[in-house]
Amino acid sequence: MTDRLSQQFAFLTEADKLKSVLRGTTLCDGSRRENSGEHSWHIALYALVMAEHAERPVNVDRVIKMLLLHDLVEIDAGDNPIHGNHDPAEMERVEQAAADRIFGLLPADQATEFRALWDEFEAAESDDAIFAKSIDRVQPVVNNLASGGGSWPEYNVTPEQLETRVGVKVRKGAPALWGHLKTRIDAWFDAR
Repeated sequence: MTDRLSQQFAFLTEADKLKSVLRGTTLCDGSRRENSGEHSWHIALYALVMAEHAERPVNVDRVIKMLLLHDLVEIDAGDNPIHGNHDPAEMERVEQAAADRIFGLLPADQATEFRALWDEFEAAESDDAIFAKSIDRVQPVVNNLASGGGSWPEYNVTPEQLETRVGVKVRKGAPALWGHLKTRIDAWFDAR
């Protein structure tokens, strides 16, 4: 039992580092950039609140687990903003190695379970993962809209980018959410 507890505490201590990873998105009030730990908590709450808007029925407990785990790889890989400029193949390689290391801190049974949830989220093929990916994309849009555009001007974001990089994924798992946000996004860009 002592070894198991030591492994679990080591994982949880390592996970604390996610609070030091700054994201491209600001808080809703625009006062500062959010960190990846805050983002993970916030989208888990989004999933709990917005599950009724999933395109297909989802197991919200599994969705929340995926969302709590999905960004842990940023401890090693850093945040790669969706509107940033990075090599997707290199990012995938670094994130896979990070997942191996970080989930490997856990006892074998938990390492296997959590890594499987992370892999499922990354593949975005199950209803739970598709909805989780949608929610992961929705929250930054809401934060940017709430903060008067947030990081969009910094990244020179266009409506077309939002549609192809965000809207496609959100519509797949939660079309009602994208329909609601699209009106607000259009109004924000029309005012510029």
